[in-house]
Amino acid sequence: MMLSTIHKVSAALATATIATFWLSTVVAEAFLDTGAVVMVKTLIPYGFWVLIPALAAAGGTGFRMAGAVKGGAVGAKRRRMPVIAANGIVVLIPSALFLAAKAQAGEFDGSFYAVQAAELVAGTVNLSLMGLNIRDGLRMTAGRRRRVPSHAG
Repeated sequence: MMLSTIHKVSAALATATIATFWLSTVVAEAFLDTGAVVMVKTLIPYGFWVLIPALAAAGGTGFRMAGAVKGGAVGAKRRRMPVIAANGIVVLIPSALFLAAKAQAGEFDGSFYAVQAAELVAGTVNLSLMGLNIRDGLRMTAGRRRRVPSHAG
């Protein structure tokens, strides 16, 4: 029960953190001034202190709960996780660090916007895959949730 709770909370926190990064970037670029873009791009790497432990906890608890199961929804979630992790390590983290440095230097040039476009695409991919994992997790636990007795008084 505790492992499941840690998994759910950490997965939700990781997903919400990535969604916040993505949405903050889009809103700052589309509707706010350059100062807001600099602030968003500067703050995102600090969010790694929340994101990385949340992702690690979600992945670790997920693998532990899955045990040796390789097929079905568990298998699908297992296959998505390396893509999510690689996307984060190879694209998202380096992009965020690059964009923070460029924004702080006031260098909003072609390379800034090319990397930002790649970052937004990679973030969309990760959010989509994480959403599929959440959907599958909810489906896997749907029967258990229905069997929980009501405590109506």
